[in-house]
Amino acid sequence: MLDILDRARESLARPSDPVPCAVATIVSARGSVPRPVGTSMLVGADGALHGSLSGGCVEGAVHEACREALETGRSSVRSFGFSEEDAFAVGLMCGGSLEVLIQPFAPPPPGTQSPLGTVDDPTPAAYVTRLPHADAPRTVAPEGDDARRPARSEGEDADSPRAVLLAGDRAEEIRGALTALLPPEMLEAGSARVAAMLREARTGTLRLPAGASTIDLFVESRIRPAHLVVCGANAFGQALVEAARPLGLRITLCDHRPAFTDPTAFPGAEVVRAWPHRFLAAAAERGDLDARSMVCVLTHDPKVDVPVLATALRLDIAYVGAMGSRRSDRDRRTALREAGVGEEALSRLRSPIGLDVGAGSPAEVAVAILAEILAVRAERRTVEPLRDGSGPLHARTAASG
Repeated sequence: MLDILDRARESLARPSDPVPCAVATIVSARGSVPRPVGTSMLVGADGALHGSLSGGCVEGAVHEACREALETGRSSVRSFGFSEEDAFAVGLMCGGSLEVLIQPFAPPPPGTQSPLGTVDDPTPAAYVTRLPHADAPRTVAPEGDDARRPARSEGEDADSPRAVLLAGDRAEEIRGALTALLPPEMLEAGSARVAAMLREARTGTLRLPAGASTIDLFVESRIRPAHLVVCGANAFGQALVEAARPLGLRITLCDHRPAFTDPTAFPGAEVVRAWPHRFLAAAAERGDLDARSMVCVLTHDPKVDVPVLATALRLDIAYVGAMGSRRSDRDRRTALREAGVGEEALSRLRSPIGLDVGAGSPAEVAVAILAEILAVRAERRTVEPLRDGSGPLHARTAASG
């Protein structure tokens, strides 16, 4: 939900003609699947479509389920998997299985708050949904003047929310929000487990015992994006910024030369005019770098390279790479040793930067660098063509717990 939240808010809040919408969200996945748990697709009552769950193989069926939800106002969980008996049945040709939550949303009545907040609200830290059960009470579809409002389960308060937005991870805030989803006797245990998921930035389904039954909460958490620092306002830095934009990273381009740091040349990046080693030290002090952060030094200038690499290699970050020839790399490592960088820290330096894919142009080098970053993040010591492997293509997704 969080990946299409802004689009859903806009749809429900159009000043002249608000549009109901339905959101399909992957809440569970097993085996090889194209997209991770938490991925969402939005279907508007006006036919608008945004997002994708599978790259095509179940999109048609999910679209139909969303249209049905818009008509009935009823939420549901649908399952999709590979059918060996019928190769042309709706399912995942990759062999995995998905459970997809279908939720309809209607524009709120005048003077009431939208269940998704407003377009001016900040993006929340988490979205928590109480999943419907197969044995839930039958739903009553609204009629007449209320036809644009969501349906409700018979016997339920029509205004009772089935999902809540969390702005932060404070215990009292989580407990207060979950009162809308859990009975009082389950609040303490449920709040503690949701808080643990938020602290670890996990997305998945919590199964909470409720007498002879269970209550399932789907928790979708969000953390700030990983930080990519690109040092060097040149053609290679420009290409890397452009190639990295679709990855959802926070990107900073840093160079000490005012003539080269025109922000319009690096769309999608925060451009900082400073000596890179000073910027990096200050960013670490502010908490702007963490164990997921990446530093790519593309300046190819020893008076810049050595200080910034010495600083970066002393930080607990995921990736440090530097551009240059093998001779430059040898000279640079010698200079770093003289600057007091130890062998263990030097072993983390990715230099020459990037994977050996035959890259030559700045755009190709950017692809090689990002490929290496992805491999490091996935803890792949070696990289080979997928056709030569035998394991699962996708990392395992969050499981119920």
